[in-house]
Amino acid sequence: MKKIKFIFGSLFAMLLIWNCADDDNLNFLDDVVAPSNVTALMQVTQDNTGLVTITPNAVGASLFNIVFGDGNETPEEVVSGESITHTYEEGSYTVSIEAVGITGLKTVSTMPLVVSFKAPENLDIVIENDIAISKQVNVTANADFAISYEVYFGEPGNDDPLVANIGETVSYTYQDSGTYTIRTVVMGAAIETTEYVEEFVVTEILQPIAPAPSQPNRDTQDVISIFSSTYTDVSGTNYFPDWGQGGQGSSWALFDLNGDEMLQYINLSYQGIALADGTSVDVSGMEFLHMDVWTSGDTSRIETSLINNTPGGATEAPVWSDLTAGEWTTIEIPISDYTDQGLTVTDIFQLKLVGDPWAAGTVFVDNIYFFKPSTVATVPEYNAPSPTYGAGDVISIFSDSYTSVGISELNPNWGQTTTLTPVDINGNNIWLYEALNYTGIVTDYGNPTNLSGMDYLHFDYFTPDVTPLGFKIVNTVVGQEDIVWVSTVGEPGVRGTWVSVTIPLDDFAIDRSGVTQLLFDTAGGSAKVYVDNLYFYSETGGQPTVEAPVPTIDASDVMSIFSDSYTSVGISELNPNWGQTTTLTPINIGGNNIWQYDLLNYTGIVTDYGNPTNLSGMKYVHFDYWTPDATVLGLKIVNTVIGEEDIEFVSNIVTGTWVSVTIPLGDYDIDPSGVTQLLFDTTGASATVYIDNLYFHN
Repeated sequence: MKKIKFIFGSLFAMLLIWNCADDDNLNFLDDVVAPSNVTALMQVTQDNTGLVTITPNAVGASLFNIVFGDGNETPEEVVSGESITHTYEEGSYTVSIEAVGITGLKTVSTMPLVVSFKAPENLDIVIENDIAISKQVNVTANADFAISYEVYFGEPGNDDPLVANIGETVSYTYQDSGTYTIRTVVMGAAIETTEYVEEFVVTEILQPIAPAPSQPNRDTQDVISIFSSTYTDVSGTNYFPDWGQGGQGSSWALFDLNGDEMLQYINLSYQGIALADGTSVDVSGMEFLHMDVWTSGDTSRIETSLINNTPGGATEAPVWSDLTAGEWTTIEIPISDYTDQGLTVTDIFQLKLVGDPWAAGTVFVDNIYFFKPSTVATVPEYNAPSPTYGAGDVISIFSDSYTSVGISELNPNWGQTTTLTPVDINGNNIWLYEALNYTGIVTDYGNPTNLSGMDYLHFDYFTPDVTPLGFKIVNTVVGQEDIVWVSTVGEPGVRGTWVSVTIPLDDFAIDRSGVTQLLFDTAGGSAKVYVDNLYFYSETGGQPTVEAPVPTIDASDVMSIFSDSYTSVGISELNPNWGQTTTLTPINIGGNNIWQYDLLNYTGIVTDYGNPTNLSGMKYVHFDYWTPDATVLGLKIVNTVIGEEDIEFVSNIVTGTWVSVTIPLGDYDIDPSGVTQLLFDTTGASATVYIDNLYFHN
């Protein structure tokens, strides 16, 4: 009968493949993997006969080959879902289980088996509440001379035991918390069994034990945050105006879960969130209201109302959302669900939350914000800037501009989620990493790469969503490694445009003579990252010997101040006399015009006071700098129309090489519609700085 079932399964598989082949599509076979989680339940009759029943199991297996391990090495075939029996003498054995998938891929696992006609002894029974699942109890049994065990969990109406191999864990979820009698029966090959009984208190998890899901790295123009550590909240918000509900037992607390704060509404009848007096938000440009809500199960659903502050009196509109007990429920309500009820959403100043059942349950709320789909580009529309360093000064890992060293492994399987796909953008080869948490690049363990003569690491990256991004260098010869973070956890990072990274190799505390591994890392995140021009190079001296990288952004997306690559806006004053020591000399390197600032403490660039530059449509400011001695460098943007200015400093000054800087304009706390001045500033220092390609872009 077993063989007939297997033949039928094989014919079915052949028919499936035949039909797919007829459609000229066998791509599904590329995703087929070998069976996994191979195990077997082993049960013995308690009659001193040594008769053991083996029930194999695995993910993706159609049949199993069992080798009993008692001297007979001929495998016995078992179809998935069936069992096989075998009689053993007393002794210790290793049972081999080969799981076979429908395409013939195989996975082998082994399991120990001890057959003894003595009753189980030295019981070690562990009964504990699950730390993550409410009202779930986990039982693990170990004993000498035991093969399997049964657990009777003692809940009225359920008299059937759960069975497991000795040493494995069984889990049971109760309907209600309370005290139950749990009986464990441990069995070996002997007629006699051994039991253990315990009165156990089953507990209910009444608060979250894990934070709400991590939120996407959204641009500031794509989100209006009310309460979230990921984004900047509307200031002055009152999360417990109460509105008279305290008399019904409803209250509020700020719940701290290992440093992660969330709102806790207790016995929720209705409670509100009120923006500061005189403050409202226009959410008509947003598409969704987002919230993450946790309840133990005493609140089945929650109503969320938006309340506007329009002339003639406030009006509101409600939307109900179901909640899942014991886990975070992510709620995303279309703004249209409110406007379809006739609500005007241009002047929202309050939110109201209502619990069902009324005033009977507690909810935890996090990440309350309005958002629209990201306006950040998800795919590069143009190439990264082409390198300008001579091949003799470069050791390339990946770049169309150079001959790269050999790579023995790309994205080797070290347990990461990352996938790597080579892509072509505008005729240029690029690496695309998706679900990037970390990934490795192995050059040659037998022939380590000597980077002793190199001064800098360079790579270009493009990402729509990553926040932390680091680069690790590993010397496996002496067992050293070190990582440098380009952007860190909590920083918004630069997204939706190519970013050029230059890191002095001295920043890596390792012996660089025996490098074999390189790794990108997102500190446990998951992101899409494009990478190009990954290489090491050397350049030293008092002034640049090559031009800065040539920009590749389309001119229609650029407002240029100074660059040979674009038509720049008019400049009425360069380095005007505002009391600074700075001198400015235009120079030419490699046919490219460059500004050379000497004795730079600060210097101004004035466009046109009578016709201010409107940067409202731009997302980033970019410039390239080269310096032999600066330690601080910032760029100030000034709106003289309304008297606003702000400065952003380069986070880590690198000397002796061209460095490309990209700063989100959202980092500047000014109105960008009336910009008339730009200033480079070294905060009172005196340095030589070369500047090229100063422009704004999308």
